[in-house]
Amino acid sequence: VYAAGGIYALNLRSGLLRFLCLVTNGTQRHQEIPVLRDHIEKQNKGNNSSQKHLYVYDKAVTDFVWWDRQKRHANYMISMLKENSIATLVESIPFDSQHEINTGVEAYSVYENKGIKFNVVDYRDPETGKLHRFVTTLPMTINPGTIAMLYFKRWTIEKTFNNTKSNFKETKAWSSNTRSLENQMRLTAMSYNLMRVFEEISKTQQPELIHPSDKKYSEALEIRQQQAQKRDRFVNPLFFQARISRISSYTIRAVQNAIITGMSLQCFMSSLVARLVSRPQLIGEH
Repeated sequence: VYAAGGIYALNLRSGLLRFLCLVTNGTQRHQEIPVLRDHIEKQNKGNNSSQKHLYVYDKAVTDFVWWDRQKRHANYMISMLKENSIATLVESIPFDSQHEINTGVEAYSVYENKGIKFNVVDYRDPETGKLHRFVTTLPMTINPGTIAMLYFKRWTIEKTFNNTKSNFKETKAWSSNTRSLENQMRLTAMSYNLMRVFEEISKTQQPELIHPSDKKYSEALEIRQQQAQKRDRFVNPLFFQARISRISSYTIRAVQNAIITGMSLQCFMSSLVARLVSRPQLIGEH
């Protein structure tokens, strides 16, 4: 018996979750990556060619030949370059090193391996001094700093699954039946998206206030900034911008209680807005 599961996609612009495909019903072992590639290939046949997709990948699963073919279907990827990757430098790509969005970028270059060209971003974290090398098939017109930040946004996805497992208790399959599993994952995505919409709408009701989780994140960033400055370093200013946060446990409990008690939508939303707090004063500069 193996763990049943599927693949979800998180829209990093809206924060909404979507079920993509089932990996296994638990009766057989299957690898996620081949299943995802099959899904993308099927998607290519029915998609509008003008629609673009970006996949942020773990460095252990990068297949340059396959991803090079995907560019014709407007499917692009970002990954971490393996330490043992063998590639030849072709040319440097010019970029605005003074622009805030490119903070930490040391180089932006085209590399080649077995006839396949790809772009590499050398990014040194200004907070820690650690060098990261990102590989992408995106056009070279994309800012290298944007590529680096998109890779770091992978942790937003981890927060999403913390919600589904810890708060929604979605840790076991309902059944080994394929249709049942697919419906379970769709319902999980629908529930998550409902919670997300409620929380994000509540944040817009009083723009001068912020959600407690955002205040906590900002204060943690401030501490990191102060510690970094003691070492003559600084936190990348892009981390101080708006983000997709983990849905708070309070919001999830409030939705559950509203359903059980029959609370009106107006009263429910008012309870979420009442949780908003004042913005903290931050340094946020270097």
